[in-house]
Amino acid sequence: MAKVKKLNELKKILDKLKKEGKKIVFTNGCFDLIHPGHIKVLKEAKRKGDILVVGLNSDKSVRKIKGPQRPILDEKTRARVVSALEDVDFVVIFNQPTPLNLIKTIKPHCLVKGSDWKKKDIVGRDLVKKVFTVKILKGYSTTEIVNKIKRSGN
Repeated sequence: MAKVKKLNELKKILDKLKKEGKKIVFTNGCFDLIHPGHIKVLKEAKRKGDILVVGLNSDKSVRKIKGPQRPILDEKTRARVVSALEDVDFVVIFNQPTPLNLIKTIKPHCLVKGSDWKKKDIVGRDLVKKVFTVKILKGYSTTEIVNKIKRSGN
């Protein structure tokens, strides 16, 4: 899990990469069950710069957002899966409900989120030069996948 970093370690690495002229792209999410929608967002995010950093909600954070039944996979497992994807350069786990502190600390050049987010609602949009949204794939949502599994068990 060499790509999974603590925030202080990641900041040092990114500061060095920025001095080398690299553009840092940031996206975030729970990434509970990876599906094609996640892959599309991550691939398009990577195209926006040189280094893609994924902020991963901790288990505690996911429970606050999604409820007590989530996450399905624990944060270490989710970090391992996300970091295995070729487009992802670094993963950092955060405990807060939003990645605002991460964004303030790492100061990426741009943010990328799925189009289910309105630009005005994207946390940290006022701290970066550019914000991009990626058109989401219809029919792919972790919540829908979980609900489908629950229905199939009845």
